[in-house]
Amino acid sequence: MKSKFLSFILFSGFWSRHVGEISQPPVAVPIHPAEHYHLHTKPVPDLPPDTPVVRDPDAFIYFRENEGRFLAGGFEPIAKPAYQDEDLPSNRRDIEEDWDHFHLLLENILHRVPTMKSALLESLCNGAEAFSPDGKWVLGQATEIANYYVAAGMRSNGIASAGGVGTIIADWIVNGRPPFDLYGLDISRCLGMHNNKRFLRDRVKEVPGLNCSINFPHEEFTTGRALRTSPIFPKLQLAGAQFGQVMGYERPMFFKMAAPQSLDLGLLGLDSQDDATSNQGQTLKLPIAKTETFYRPPWFQAAAEEFQATREAVTLCDYSSFAKMDLWSSGREVVDFLQYLCSNDVDIPVGHIVHTGMQNQHGGYENDCSVARLSENRYMLMSPSIQQMRSYTWMKRHLPKEVVLEDVTSLYTALCVMGPFSRALMARLTTTSLDSRSFPFFTARYMDVACAPDILTMNMTHTGELGYVFYIPNEFALHVFNAIVEAGKEFGLKHCGYYAMRAVRIEKFYAFWGQDLDSHTTPMECARAFRCKMKSDIPFIGREALQNQLDTGIKKMFVMLILDHIDHNSDLDPWPWGGEPIYRNGKYCGTVTTTSYGFSLARQICLGFIQDLDQDGNPQYIGPEFIKNAEFEVDICGVNYPAQCRLNPPVLPKKVTLEGPMPANFGHR
Repeated sequence: MKSKFLSFILFSGFWSRHVGEISQPPVAVPIHPAEHYHLHTKPVPDLPPDTPVVRDPDAFIYFRENEGRFLAGGFEPIAKPAYQDEDLPSNRRDIEEDWDHFHLLLENILHRVPTMKSALLESLCNGAEAFSPDGKWVLGQATEIANYYVAAGMRSNGIASAGGVGTIIADWIVNGRPPFDLYGLDISRCLGMHNNKRFLRDRVKEVPGLNCSINFPHEEFTTGRALRTSPIFPKLQLAGAQFGQVMGYERPMFFKMAAPQSLDLGLLGLDSQDDATSNQGQTLKLPIAKTETFYRPPWFQAAAEEFQATREAVTLCDYSSFAKMDLWSSGREVVDFLQYLCSNDVDIPVGHIVHTGMQNQHGGYENDCSVARLSENRYMLMSPSIQQMRSYTWMKRHLPKEVVLEDVTSLYTALCVMGPFSRALMARLTTTSLDSRSFPFFTARYMDVACAPDILTMNMTHTGELGYVFYIPNEFALHVFNAIVEAGKEFGLKHCGYYAMRAVRIEKFYAFWGQDLDSHTTPMECARAFRCKMKSDIPFIGREALQNQLDTGIKKMFVMLILDHIDHNSDLDPWPWGGEPIYRNGKYCGTVTTTSYGFSLARQICLGFIQDLDQDGNPQYIGPEFIKNAEFEVDICGVNYPAQCRLNPPVLPKKVTLEGPMPANFGHR
C-alpha cells in the first residue's frame, strides 16, 4: 500500500527520543544514552601503519592504529547511563571522563597491548551512545502517527549503515513494507512501557555489554524485570517457575525440579542457593531462565517431564502474556471490518472460534490469531505475545469509526489446562456439560469455574492437545488458579512452561508468528491455503497476491526436518537453535526457523523454509516433488547432519518415551 501523503522521517541520533516526545501526538522512541569511552595515545614510535582492528570480547575491548597512534575503547559489562539527572544537551559535547569507571577497560587494554604501557596519553573521550532496550536498532513506521518513520538506536554504526537504512526506509514508505522482514528491528516490537525513562536508565547498564557477550539461545536480561505480571505470579514463583520476559511480561519457561537429597543440584541445572532459600520459606529473588550453552540445556529434564505430563496426563500453563483484543460495533460493521482484514471467514456462528491470518497486500502475515465470536457484533482476538503492539496498530490503521477496538491484554489472566485428563479435571470444577457434543472443539462459552462466575472458556489450545483456555478477570485469577491446582492433584497435574509447550507445538508442525511466519510469508507457502476464503467472493487485504500464488505456484515451502538420531547425538553434539542452513543433495536450499527436541520421537526437530535455487541463486517454483528422493541435511556448527524432510507431521506415539529408540510407527504419512 503506497503512501498517499508526505512522510516524516526521524533521524535524530541520541536526541530521537526527545524529538519523539515533542511530536504531536507524542511518539515513543525507546532509546537512552550510555557513556562510551575512547582512549587516544600520542604517536607511538615504530607502530606499523597496517596494524589491524582488533576486538577482544573476553576483555570487552577493541583497539586500532590511528595515524601512528593507538585508539582503544570497549563495551564494559556494566555500563554507566549518561545524563541521569539532566536533560540531553543541545549539542553533542563530550561528558566529563570517569577514570574509575574506565579502569576495568584500561586494565584489559594494557594487558592485551603491553606496548601501550609506555605510550603517552593524549586524551580520554567520553561520548554518549544511545541504546534501545534490547540493543537493536529502532526502525519503521511509528505506531502513533501514520507516515511518521523512525531510524534510531544505531549508535556509531549509523555511519556505516546509513545507505542501507535509508534504502529500507524509502522502500517502506513507497511499498508499505521493507524489502525483507524486519520485525526484530521494527519499532512495533516495543510497548509504551519500554519508553519509561527509569526503565531505560536501568536497562542501558546491561545493553552495551551485549557487544562482547556470547549470544546464547534464549538469552534473558536481568534488568527491568517483573514489570508486567499476572496475579498468579507469586504462586508460579513458589511452584519453581524460571521466568523469561516477552513484551515486558514475565512468563514461566520451565519449572525447577525438586532435587532428591542424594543428587547434585548442579547436574540438574538447579541453583543451590535458590533451592535452600525456598526450603527455608524466604522470599525468592526473580528466578530467570538460563540456557548458557549450545548443547543440551540445563532445563532439559524439567521440560521433558512437563512435556510428558502434557501428552499423557494434564498440565497448567500461564497464557496471560498472549495479546488479547476486544472489538465491537452497534451493527454489522465489526463483521465487515474483520472480513476485510482476515484471510479466513470470520462470519461464524456466535460462540465459535476460527484461526486466521491478517495479510498485507503482498499476502504476507501481519497478524496470526484466533478469533472468537462472542456475540453478533463482538469478537475477541488472541495473538502471540510479541504481536500486541503490531496487531493493534495494524487494525487501528484500517479501523472504521463505527468499530471500537480495545487492547484488553492486561485485563485478563489466561490459563490453559491441557492434556488427555483436562476434561475430567474441569468437570470437577463446573456444572457445565463438557462433552464433545455440548461443548465442541473450537467453540467458546461463559461458564462458572469453582466459585468464579462467567469465565470466558475456549475449547482449544495452541499446541494441538486437548484442553481449555480460560480468560479470567484478574480479581478471580487467584481463586481459579488455586481451584485448578487443588482439583488437579487427583490427576497428577503439573505446571508447564514455554519450553515444553514449544516442543509440543513443533512436534505437531505448528508454525508460529515471529518465529516461523512473518510479513514476507504467505499461507500458501506454509500449507495454510485451507484457512483462506479463496472460494468465496469476499474481498480481503492480500487476496490478489494469494490468488496469484494459487495460479502460478510458490517459490518457498515450509517443511519439518527430523534429524537422524544415530548421526546426531543430543547428549554430546551441539543442538540446532534456529538459523541453521539446510542442504538438499549437498546444495544450500533454505534456513531453519524454529527448533525443539522432540520428546515423543527422541530426535531433534527443525522447522524451516526451503527453496529451489538456480545457478544464479534465484528461487524457482517449487512443489512436493522437490523433497521426493532427495537427501536433506542441517548444518549445525559446521557439521552436516542427515535429516528426514516432511510436509506433514509424523504419527506420534500415545506414550512419550523420554529415552530410547524411535517408536515403530514413525514414518511418512
